Order: sequence, then structure tokens, then C-alpha cells
Amino acid sequence: MTENNAAPTPDSLDNLSYEEAREQLVAVVGRLEAGGASLEESLALWERGEALAKRCEDWLEGARQRLATAREANNDGGAAAGSH
Repeated sequence: MTENNAAPTPDSLDNLSYEEAREQLVAVVGRLEAGGASLEESLALWERGEALAKRCEDWLEGARQRLATAREANNDGGAAAGSH
């Protein structure tokens, strides 16, 4: 699992699904909680975790926006149908 130690590149994170990013974040947190890593490794893990957390937040925000758009479209459609 050395990939989790590597500094994240925008491309590597952009291609992750929400589930993949969340699973990697859980793994990073587990490694940090287990301790035993050098300061350098801990910092790299922390940075990776921060990037993964941001990726998850971006996915969730996108889902919130899609839900809001769908609700607005549904409400607009319902109002238009009721006025005819």
C-alpha cells in the first residue's frame, strides 16, 4: 500500500470515485492512528488524507447540487402542470 504514501497528484484524485476516495481515506486514518510512522511518513499520510477528504467533500457537494437541481425541476414541473 505504498501508493497511499505518495503525494497525491490532481489526476490521481480526480479519477477516484467517492467510494474509492473514502476507502483510501479510511486506510490513511488507520495508518496514522496505528502510529509507528516516521515524521516524514506521517506528514505525507496527513497530506494524502487532506486531499482525499477534499475529494470526498467535492463529490458530496456535487451530489447536493444535483439534488437541488432535481428538486427545483420537479417543483417547477409540478407548478406548471397544476396551472394548466
